[in-house]
Amino acid sequence: QVQLVESGGGLVQAGASLRLTCEASGRPLSRYVMGWFRQAPGKEREFVAAINRSGERTLYADSVEDRFTISRNNAKMTAALEMNSLKPEDTAVYYCAADFRLNEIIPTTRNDFDYWGQGTQVTVSS
Repeated sequence: QVQLVESGGGLVQAGASLRLTCEASGRPLSRYVMGWFRQAPGKEREFVAAINRSGERTLYADSVEDRFTISRNNAKMTAALEMNSLKPEDTAVYYCAADFRLNEIIPTTRNDFDYWGQGTQVTVSS
């Protein structure tokens, strides 16, 4: 089992950058694919980005490709989401998630992830 805590959210203007951090505790983070999801008011929680266990491969939603970067540090038990060129449509609660996996597949659906943080609010004003 792993526990996740997000931080780094806030209120920024369009075009600004933010870095979200996910701190994990419990089992070694290297056993888990790490992902970020977001949920805007009145919308479903959607996939943002994910990174495989070793950190060598990443996947992004089309809407954030080339603006967001996911990373991880297994030794420090952390994952991060660097968000650049933020847009008002990026406004949402952002969640860190972990998927215990023995293969190298990177899942992108909510149901594939076993553990979730409490979320951190990101608000981008125009």
